[in-house]
Amino acid sequence: MAARAIWKGVLRIGSSDLPVKLYAGVEDRDVHTHVLEGRTKTRVRQRMVRDTGEAVTRAKIRKGYEIEPGTFVIVDEEELQQFKPKESRDIEALRFVPTSKIDNHWYERPYYVGPDDDEDPTYFALVDALQRTDLTGIVRWSMRGKSYIGALTTEGDHLLLIKMRFTEEVLHLRGLSLPEGPALDARELRMARELVSALEGAFEPEEFHDEYRERVRAFVEARAKGKHPRLPTIKERPTGVPLHAQLAKSLAALKRGREKKVA
Repeated sequence: MAARAIWKGVLRIGSSDLPVKLYAGVEDRDVHTHVLEGRTKTRVRQRMVRDTGEAVTRAKIRKGYEIEPGTFVIVDEEELQQFKPKESRDIEALRFVPTSKIDNHWYERPYYVGPDDDEDPTYFALVDALQRTDLTGIVRWSMRGKSYIGALTTEGDHLLLIKMRFTEEVLHLRGLSLPEGPALDARELRMARELVSALEGAFEPEEFHDEYRERVRAFVEARAKGKHPRLPTIKERPTGVPLHAQLAKSLAALKRGREKKVA
């Protein structure tokens, strides 16, 4: 099934305009449940109540911004609407920076960017330019009532737009104190390096799945068929084991696993 565009815009770089389409780069696959009445399996509604338990009608509900603990300023939705960005289809390129200068924790959500006109050579020229220069574009745009900043890069022969976090959302390492602990001896350091080397290999993303989601789905599907599957027991990890003993145990387990594969 062909990908479906979620938004259309115009990528503006200087005096050049490139009509583009955005496609989702990731998909929400979290486990979602509904609130039901257990006996009838019908949906139930939530209601707003005061701390006393007394119900509050929708007409009396207001939004409040907490400026300090217990102190609120009432704001109306009409007032908040005035601060939302104006509707625009522009994706404005602000500058292009070396890709290595953008730390990974700035990145948040990817979108694929496709040309609105498949025969427009500007799109393919821009892909080639970014690939050859190893630069990433810093862009800003508004979509569905919110403003965003993003990184414009490439994946294969396509443009990729990664939504970025704003500076006040990023917690920098300089605010963390260095961990303290006992000095490691040569044996522990050597075993740690061996453990890392033993697990060295290529990144194969298809190996990794949301095991929680898969187990919940299997459990629900079995119950829907009238079965009563057992819940898995979770084994607790032992605590208070010396580091060198943990490393030795891990290395031994890895070696056993390799021997079984060879056999």
